[in-house]
Amino acid sequence: MPHVIIIGGGFGGLAAARALADAELEITLLDRSNHHLFQPLLYQVATAGLSAPAISAPIRSILAGQRNVTSLMAAVSSIDKERQVVCLENGSEINYDYLIVAAGSTHSYFGRDDWAVLAPGLKTLEDAFTIRSRILMAFEYAERESDPARRLEWLTFTVIGAGATGVEMAGTLIEIARHTLKGEFRRIDPQQARVVLLEGSERVLGAYPSDLSEKAAQQLRKLGVDVRTGSRVTDIAVDCVRYANQDGEQRLASRTVIWSAGVAASPLGKALNTPLDRAGRVIVQSDLSLPQHPELFVIGDLAAALSEGKPVPGVSPAAKQMGSVAARNILNRIAGKAPEDFVYRDYGALATIGRKAAVAMVGKFKFSGYPAWLFWLFVHVYFLIGFRNRLLVMSDWAWAYLTFKRSARVISGSIDGKLGKPEEGSREDK
Repeated sequence: MPHVIIIGGGFGGLAAARALADAELEITLLDRSNHHLFQPLLYQVATAGLSAPAISAPIRSILAGQRNVTSLMAAVSSIDKERQVVCLENGSEINYDYLIVAAGSTHSYFGRDDWAVLAPGLKTLEDAFTIRSRILMAFEYAERESDPARRLEWLTFTVIGAGATGVEMAGTLIEIARHTLKGEFRRIDPQQARVVLLEGSERVLGAYPSDLSEKAAQQLRKLGVDVRTGSRVTDIAVDCVRYANQDGEQRLASRTVIWSAGVAASPLGKALNTPLDRAGRVIVQSDLSLPQHPELFVIGDLAAALSEGKPVPGVSPAAKQMGSVAARNILNRIAGKAPEDFVYRDYGALATIGRKAAVAMVGKFKFSGYPAWLFWLFVHVYFLIGFRNRLLVMSDWAWAYLTFKRSARVISGSIDGKLGKPEEGSREDK
């Protein structure tokens, strides 16, 4: 039987595997981790609203009933298109007849990779655990701090980038400070914490229509978020963020910084030795295959695809649709039929801002506030994988809604080795 390799167990990779469930094929799915992650809710894990199992599930469990799939936890080091071989990190090789690359994306610090240690991004569960620990530890350090200036540094949280992830993160952080931690500390008042959202462009949610963008900014400010647009970050230190705006260079004292400003395609795209766009995404043909290689497909965030002449956005619905089309085109080629062009169906865009606050765009309809929040809640629960996951999320959200409490607030490990201990001082102090 023809052998199909799928690299990546995200939305696109799983959609492709499932679309080939009834085909007479041998499928091998490769992923660096053993689980599928529902990334739209990853920020909820980072802010202690949900536990990791609520938004993730083992890939083997998801595909257990599909007998033509073998799942391997492995990292791909390179791809040899001419020999049709995928090389793994341990030096082993796997031959393929057809290949679907759905390796996703990673963080982009625009040439300042040294910022990654001080301002972690949010792409994996490990990232979420790191951010959650830093958020909770900031309040712990503030409780121990006697110097008012240093205490303010710990109680100032900076989110860089006002896309959907940044907006959701900022809104949730202010709710934690204003409601979740209320009354739990004796030396500090968590409600005095500041959340600053820095955005280099002139408005938040730049991919949304301007009216929804403005409503999102209004809702953020109503919650208490300090929204600063037109603010381009120039440097990040242990105890501050520097940015430039119309008034010149500014310094913001802050010890907890979260990065959501840039996304870069997976480095695996370079391994294909094929033309890339400026973001490092692989330029694919209309059927999602590579030129001169009809057996090789690239989908999801790694693909620079066009649909009816327009760029396809890097969102999960697009990845799922690409996975299904790539799978059908494999079956078309096996059957000797003409391949199918990819046409993206835009079902809308959603972004939550906080409790009863969100913006939504579905076709020509645009709405915000509580109705958009309810719609966002329904959509995200509906698309979670597994009935158990839906129950976990609904129960956690119901509890949080009624009590303002967040159940996943355990910090693993001891105080030793945590980043930015008060006694360490700052880069400027030294």
